[in-house]
Amino acid sequence: MSNYISLTKEEEDILVSKVLYKKYLKGQYIVQQGDVCKYSGFVISGCTKTFYVDEEGQEHIVMFSIEDWWASDMGSFVTQTPADFNVQCLENTELIIFSHDNIEELYILIPKLERFFRQIVEKGLAASQKRIVRSFSLSAKEQYLHFRNQYPKIEQRIPQYMIASYLGITKEFLSKIKSQLILEQ
Repeated sequence: MSNYISLTKEEEDILVSKVLYKKYLKGQYIVQQGDVCKYSGFVISGCTKTFYVDEEGQEHIVMFSIEDWWASDMGSFVTQTPADFNVQCLENTELIIFSHDNIEELYILIPKLERFFRQIVEKGLAASQKRIVRSFSLSAKEQYLHFRNQYPKIEQRIPQYMIASYLGITKEFLSKIKSQLILEQ
């Protein structure tokens, strides 16, 4: 937060009193599709995936969250309606979580937090829109290279089939891309 706003000691104390620290085990869900997302979490350690499951049972990964990223179904959290996405821990994960009620109270008690969260949401929306454009305009290979730049060293932390799902390709095609990149070196 200090990159965006500065808080007084009193404001820090209020903030700390309104957030929770929570540990999740690998495989646990932070929110499940269809449930209302009651919390927005900031990842202290660990890794999560945000995904939805279609009518055929196919999983579609839309985001990974690692240290210093946010993990939640933001649409559900903001509107307090059923979640479109699941958020599941890929590793043991530690979060600082904000409940919907507490965040609204914090906006009143510390108005500059509303600005902070607005900026975070704006950046998230912009990144999401850029990802949509990349999916239409870049080749699978270019998307994979962008993924590697966006998530450095994450490939050691998550299975290849999940990266393929995120990129919207098969794991076999991802293997082909990776082999091609090795030959180009």
